[in-house]
Amino acid sequence: MENLYDVVIIGSGPAGLSAGLYAARAKMKTLILEKNKVGGQISTTNEVANYPGSIPNATGPSLTARMVEQVEEFGAERKKDTIKSVDFSEKIKVIKGEQGEYQAKAVIIAGGAEPKPIGCPGEIELTGKGVSYCATCDADFFTDLEVFVVGGGDSAVEEAIYLTKFARKVTIVHRRDELRAAKSIQEKAFKNPKIDFLWNTTITEIKGDGVVESVVFKNLVTNEVNEYNASEEDGTFGIFVFVGYKPLSDLYQGQITLDSVGYIPTDDNMKTNIAGVFAAGDIRVKSLRQVVTAVADGAIAAVQAEKYIEHNFEE
Repeated sequence: MENLYDVVIIGSGPAGLSAGLYAARAKMKTLILEKNKVGGQISTTNEVANYPGSIPNATGPSLTARMVEQVEEFGAERKKDTIKSVDFSEKIKVIKGEQGEYQAKAVIIAGGAEPKPIGCPGEIELTGKGVSYCATCDADFFTDLEVFVVGGGDSAVEEAIYLTKFARKVTIVHRRDELRAAKSIQEKAFKNPKIDFLWNTTITEIKGDGVVESVVFKNLVTNEVNEYNASEEDGTFGIFVFVGYKPLSDLYQGQITLDSVGYIPTDDNMKTNIAGVFAAGDIRVKSLRQVVTAVADGAIAAVQAEKYIEHNFEE
């Protein structure tokens, strides 16, 4: 059967690429499916400073490119396709995409997660017109302008620091009275003269005709509402949103167990509740979502998939 693979990996972020590398090295017929660009969230990261052994000035795209090289060196097949449905009810798993149908003895789900929106009026309409979820992608558009960064975790504060290379002023808008980012990251932000803070504050509306022109803030303690308008000289400003992620797991509703948020529970061997189906990376329930943990997940999933196939499929 031409479209029968030992392992089909859904997603080509660090977890999926790592799984592909280990699966292909084990001489399994391996297919990596990706609907968008390769690399997942890391492809939008400007600096990779906390990945052990990474070379100086390593970027998300450069690290991804090397991972892809390794995967292809060992013979894994990569295909761009949008998956429409999966059927994990039988021993041979079926994945149906826009470009074709794929069958697999084992499946590794590595679809990752996507940024959560604020959920306020005007956000969707002005996405790409001043509202962004990727500082690396869009920072240059706001050179010498003001920007607001929504969020208080590691990603929000790190991206705020990065944005100071371009914007003349960066204001972090956080719904609490203290940041949730790691202390070392917080210290950098507090020392940066270009960064200000709006505490206990949310955005209730984003306004503009073609571009972001104003934003409405609400103080959660006093309930005071203020509208900030772009200066006449600038005409616009940026709003960068980093308020968490949503797992890309809707496809698996009814096929495997998901938690209340949509993340996939696994054991330490990346096994889901369905035999032969594994999950790796940001899409699964875990305490730390970083490149280093994603690639570890992918390696474990591939090794476990190999063991599963050896025990359940006769030559």
